[in-house]
Amino acid sequence: MELQTLTDRLDAELRTAAYAELDASANGLQIGPTTESREIDHVAFAVDAVEATATAAAAAGADLLVTHHGVVWGGLDRVTGRAHDRVTAFTGEELALYVSHLPLDGHQELGNAAGVADLLELESREPFGSLGPEHVGQIGVAPEPYRTDELAGLLGRALDHGGEGVQVLDFGPAEIERIAVLTGSGSDWLDEAVAADADALVTGEAKGKLYHEAREAGITVFLGGHYATETFGVAALADLVADWGVETTVIDHPTGL
Repeated sequence: MELQTLTDRLDAELRTAAYAELDASANGLQIGPTTESREIDHVAFAVDAVEATATAAAAAGADLLVTHHGVVWGGLDRVTGRAHDRVTAFTGEELALYVSHLPLDGHQELGNAAGVADLLELESREPFGSLGPEHVGQIGVAPEPYRTDELAGLLGRALDHGGEGVQVLDFGPAEIERIAVLTGSGSDWLDEAVAADADALVTGEAKGKLYHEAREAGITVFLGGHYATETFGVAALADLVADWGVETTVIDHPTGL
């Protein structure tokens, strides 16, 4: 499949343009030709666009790496130092890079929050985590109430947290039914979770103020790790692109953070 055709299809599926004014990430094709035809036979997928994943993608024979976190955030003033090393890890191998940050968070079927909601088997799902006119998470109801330790155990076994485990701020009800999910750094949406009558918020990492905010609000928060909660979207995209007839590889490089 030609690179332009592939990226156009990803942009359409992920509604990349809808997040253009909302996201600091330069979503879409970040590294690669836009004026010449390039055939893509093999696509690698990873959470982060860094030297390690670029090297692994090239070693796997990939022509394109698709990631959640890219190398361009806002304006790009200089390509020096670490930025230079990251970019040349791609250009030196003629490896293109496609990025989907908030569009992948917000996708209600393929996104990161959708993947966590699938894991928890949530029902009656709705978009959650408003960001302007869009959403970057999901909220739903467990088919049977979870105990706090039961939900923490499920997340701990399923998430790729590099052995760091799942932190729990246990301030909510003993039985957890309505659960809000916003992966990565989602603690800024705690008030929205409370307003939506959630018993718990599942996210990746927290700011220091979250402890007292959750305690005062009477809601339980599960912190599964930024990386660990954001592996679902790229894995789902890998399945989608494989269905399009392109060879795919998923690269796992957990950070424990």
